[in-house]
Amino acid sequence: METERQLIESIRRGEASARRRLYERFVGVALATALRYVPRQDEALDIVQDAFVNILTSVSRFQHRSEGSLKAWVLTIVAHHAVDYIKQHERLLFTDHLPEQATEEEPDVGLIPPEVLNRLIGQLPTGYRTVLNLYVFQQLSHKEIALLLGIKPETSASQYLRAKQALARLIKNYQDNNKL
Repeated sequence: METERQLIESIRRGEASARRRLYERFVGVALATALRYVPRQDEALDIVQDAFVNILTSVSRFQHRSEGSLKAWVLTIVAHHAVDYIKQHERLLFTDHLPEQATEEEPDVGLIPPEVLNRLIGQLPTGYRTVLNLYVFQQLSHKEIALLLGIKPETSASQYLRAKQALARLIKNYQDNNKL
């Protein structure tokens, strides 16, 4: 299989098929990422398409550091496009109040199939889902999330805690209904 470095070098040499290979290699994970933010297929496909326009026009300037860095860069661009989409098309409601700490044990997400977990994340309110994705999957700090979304770091932290609690309830319901 072609390494990321080889793929980037092929793009820089102007190989006609290299951009297509980049798209085909990452479109699946890009769509999965977009669906975590916007759980409606048609909107997620629009986000991926817009993100790939950006990716394909700027990939020749990408600085490859190690295997996996191209994928991380692609998914970061997709996540940013998804956040921009949410900010333009959805109403984000946030609260600064920290929720009560849950007394229940957190469910074992390792028992949940990835597609089910993504579907459960998609059921979260938009604000919860957005912060959870940025914190967990993009590994942004609450300060970085706050800057991106135009909120306070405390608001990001409270949304994350509320998202975790809501997701834990959804997972528990799924496990109870499926006897896991």
